[in-house]
Amino acid sequence: MKKYNVGILGATGAVGREMMNILEERNFPINELRLLASPRSVGKKITFKGEEIEVKLAEVGAFEGLDIVLGAASNAVAKELAPDIVKAGAVFVDNSSAFRMNDDVPLVVPEINGEDVKKNKGIISNPNCSTIITLVAVNAINQLSKIKGMIASTYQATSGAGAGGPVELRDQENALINGGEIKSEVFVHQIAENVIPHIGSFGENGFTTEEMKMQNEGRKILHLPELKVTCTCVRVPVVRSHSISVTVITEDKLTVNQVREAVANAKGCKLYDNGDAKEYPMPIVTSDQDLVYVGRIREDLVFDNAITLWCCGDQVRKGAATNAIQIAEELIK
Repeated sequence: MKKYNVGILGATGAVGREMMNILEERNFPINELRLLASPRSVGKKITFKGEEIEVKLAEVGAFEGLDIVLGAASNAVAKELAPDIVKAGAVFVDNSSAFRMNDDVPLVVPEINGEDVKKNKGIISNPNCSTIITLVAVNAINQLSKIKGMIASTYQATSGAGAGGPVELRDQENALINGGEIKSEVFVHQIAENVIPHIGSFGENGFTTEEMKMQNEGRKILHLPELKVTCTCVRVPVVRSHSISVTVITEDKLTVNQVREAVANAKGCKLYDNGDAKEYPMPIVTSDQDLVYVGRIREDLVFDNAITLWCCGDQVRKGAATNAIQIAEELIK
């Protein structure tokens, strides 16, 4: 089997470290693994498959000889270094939002549009975490009948804001118990014992940038340029796994049984829908694995041709690291 030289840009962050775990779990055919990060991480050693790898500086010239670079860095870093990655002959699978809406950059969820990787010109974008989880859940519905619109509310875990999110949640919880000072630095308000209906920056239409991703990225991934989505994104005091409530409006009327069967057989999904047994997707059920759990499937009571469901998935894994590595697997097929 051919082996590949793989780099991880932003290797010491939460997603970068998860990428390493998943590369090992999935036995990705690696010849060399090159870990790249900011100056403060240079020199650190991280164990991969029993061997210590020293972190090197992410800079121009650091990508020579690599076949694939997995990006887990900021938009600014991705934009700065992408030209050099492409120049070096590597394919950049980028987890930032820097290139997602570029016409010449595929935006890929392998279970849905894996074939789009063939259109790359050196860069492939990984979609937003909530978008990935939601679209994996509803793709089976789109196969039964074209989706015209979606109404979604996301309930996003604190780790979606980076490693500091869960730390701030725990610190605030401890402060509440012990009568300490509540400090809000990662989030715009206290997150402990609270929910915050604000992720991203507000646009002129009143929706945030995070909320618009569900429509704009969804159109590109599902190949539905007319798709309309109303989305509200909410930060909740959960450590890991995002949850989404979504009403899916289709061209044709579908039955619950049709949708249940389609979801049960869909790639990347697990039907988890038994109200009598109190089985439905929850963060504590879906964390630290790669399937999107789908449940609470029911006919909508407002729209004639609509199904409402609840889904949940690990946003660090399937919503970020695993999806990027699945893209890399599509590339080497």
